Amino acid sequence: MTRLTRDWTLAISLTAIAFFERVWGLTNPKGLIFDEVYYAKNANSLLLHGVEIDAKKNAAEFVVHPPVGKWIIAIGIKIFGYNEFGWRISAAVIGSLSITLIYFTARKLFHSEFLSIAAAFLLLFDGLHLVHSRTALLDIFLMFFVQIAVLAILYGQYWIAGISLGLATGVKWSGLYFLIALAALVLIFDWIRRRYLGDSHPIREIAMADLPIRFMQFGVIPIFTYLASWTGWFLSSRGYARNYSTNPFKSLWHYHAEILNFHTGLVEKHPYMTNPWSWLIMGRPTSFYYKTPAGCGSEKCSQEVLALGTPLIYWSVAVALLVVFGIWLTSRDLIAGLLLTVVGAGYLPWFFFQKRTMFTFYVISFEPFLMLLLIYLLSRYLESARSATSLANRKRLAIFFGVIYLINFLYFAPLYYGQLISYNSWLDHMWFSSWI
Repeated sequence: MTRLTRDWTLAISLTAIAFFERVWGLTNPKGLIFDEVYYAKNANSLLLHGVEIDAKKNAAEFVVHPPVGKWIIAIGIKIFGYNEFGWRISAAVIGSLSITLIYFTARKLFHSEFLSIAAAFLLLFDGLHLVHSRTALLDIFLMFFVQIAVLAILYGQYWIAGISLGLATGVKWSGLYFLIALAALVLIFDWIRRRYLGDSHPIREIAMADLPIRFMQFGVIPIFTYLASWTGWFLSSRGYARNYSTNPFKSLWHYHAEILNFHTGLVEKHPYMTNPWSWLIMGRPTSFYYKTPAGCGSEKCSQEVLALGTPLIYWSVAVALLVVFGIWLTSRDLIAGLLLTVVGAGYLPWFFFQKRTMFTFYVISFEPFLMLLLIYLLSRYLESARSATSLANRKRLAIFFGVIYLINFLYFAPLYYGQLISYNSWLDHMWFSSWI
């Protein structure tokens, strides 16, 4: 079996496990949960009208996110109907495919089958990723297109990266942060390659290019891709602000100005709003669903879907971020720089909007690269082994930690799947009062 065949066999096997993990009991909980009340309804409206229409008012609805993610949700609804399975299946598929992407991203960066499996394992058994893969929200699609863009950049496929970043921005405007950061990083890579790197470096596929080409790849192509995502709005006369002007682009500009005004003015209090400082330690995870039905065999029951990253994984990630940043400061390692750039693009901008309503689950947009920070440290740990015996022992230690992470994931699984448990059991899972 060739290396490439073996890689695909492993990646597909891990992805199949992820898919089963995500579709199992996908229709639970019943009904629309959390922001599905917006996105599933919007997706169904796109299918029916090409634009978002308020069914009760039979009029154009003002929506604050571009249409790409909702069109992806609409694919599932088109195939399986407007029901829980239909509006959640697209997230399950995309979440599963993201396992494939992190496997090959790790393979490209670290040239290790063991580390690639470890990277996929972390994402496979993270609770935040699982919950997003089972809910019709937009953030999992943003994450997916960022993953594609980074992998494309690693292979020197910049046109694909530009398209993917345009689609990421077409899911949520926060995709623009990744576009700016990765475009800047590519220009830096171009300069470094031109001056320092030889053909043996892991990023050897990054080719020198003139600025006009990069401008096309990371400027023009993303803009055209983003505008194309609004095709339904352009072709309809019913979209919000569609008839603001006889010039449709002027109408779209006006619409976008109103969206920007909404986002900059979003300071409404929410019981699960959090400050970015607490995100990586899961200080206040977001509850997507909570009910107290009967039927668990106890006097009082609980049923919750909690967007909680597997705690031991996330606490490890928080430490890893600081360590990798320290390594980068002293060595300017390119792989560390790449991972920190993607994490920074998804994380740092939120610190500038302290009064804005924000949630811990925004972490999902850059989560795969948080996991890769742990893998980066593991790679350095394994590389420093001085003998085959030492290397084997270090791998066993890594596997031991993997088992601990898996046990931690399984412990919280009832909260990821929205299973009916006793109230006392639910309370035992609330390790901190801020989780309630």
